[in-house]
Amino acid sequence: MADKTTPTANGMTLDEAHHIIAAARRKALEIGVPMNIAVVDTGNNLTAFARMDGAWLGSIDIAMSKAKTARFFDMTTADLGAASQSGESLFGINTSNDGNIIIFGGGIPLVRGGVVVGAVGVSGGAVPQDIEVAEAGAESFNNPQ
Repeated sequence: MADKTTPTANGMTLDEAHHIIAAARRKALEIGVPMNIAVVDTGNNLTAFARMDGAWLGSIDIAMSKAKTARFFDMTTADLGAASQSGESLFGINTSNDGNIIIFGGGIPLVRGGVVVGAVGVSGGAVPQDIEVAEAGAESFNNPQ
């Protein structure tokens, strides 16, 4: 009989990604802002995505790019944004990777056992709202219940 365990070579399972999206979606509903929510795995592959009813179409790619940026650099997109301002060490980084680097908040790495295993990216509201919703998703990954 074949082993039916879920492979985790990519750092997270689909169930975990759905759990992150569900937590982020609850926070988005709580604050009343429809969001696009993306989760990528350790290899920066899209694992799960949700577009809430009414979320901006233009934010689909932004949410995915926020997640990928957070995983590319293993830091939040808000922190990357601070480090990429004029005069800072990473100035101009947003022009790398075919311009798919996002340097404003809403992307957060997902860490397990001190190792980054993916990231969540959220877009659809003002940047502080995107951060709040992404933090809810990341927190659910760090404290599953």
